[in-house]
Amino acid sequence: MAKCFSITASRNLCYRFSFSTAGLKSTTTDLGDGTVIHCWGPKTHKPNRPTLLLIHGMGANAMWQWNDYVSRLTSKFNVYAPDLLFFGKSYTTRPERSEAFQAESVMRAMEAMGVRGRMRVVGLSYGGFVAYSMAAQFPDAVERVVIGCAGVCLEEKDTEEGLFRVKSVDEAIDLLLAQTPDKLRELMRHSLYKPPTLIIWGEHDQVFPLELAHRLKRSIF
Repeated sequence: MAKCFSITASRNLCYRFSFSTAGLKSTTTDLGDGTVIHCWGPKTHKPNRPTLLLIHGMGANAMWQWNDYVSRLTSKFNVYAPDLLFFGKSYTTRPERSEAFQAESVMRAMEAMGVRGRMRVVGLSYGGFVAYSMAAQFPDAVERVVIGCAGVCLEEKDTEEGLFRVKSVDEAIDLLLAQTPDKLRELMRHSLYKPPTLIIWGEHDQVFPLELAHRLKRSIF
């Protein structure tokens, strides 16, 4: 049976090359309690540069979230970009699922990699919750925090009072971790504002027939 072309696998290869070209290397740290953290970090940590920790959001991993930025940051910072637990190559057999445990695991991984001194932490979306928790748990290790698109002041009553389009945390999780095409389309409707989509295809394409363009259109609209 012929192998299918995978856009995801192809993009992963491109991102790995991009991260490596930016001076980063892939490191996997076993924390010894059933928890393993994968992280991109500098091939050579330069003591004269500040340390910048990038924490990705829900639905991504370090490469997919930060690829467009690492090359511009590695010239000024020692950049570390971990995969949070259950994303990318990071996982745990422990039962904890909170952002506090995520923060603790990332911190332990940084220590295991020999990172010393105070860090500047950037967290996007779900990563913002983890960054906030890191600052709260480890104030001596976190110098500055940048939180993007993360409602760290969320209260339980907010969903009850209709602040969000979803009615509960469980419904939000079901949406953010879409398991069906319909849920993915719903997530896109909530995530994007006036999203324009342009499909360009050769009418007489002999490699990928035009029918695939029509099929793609049907799948995203």
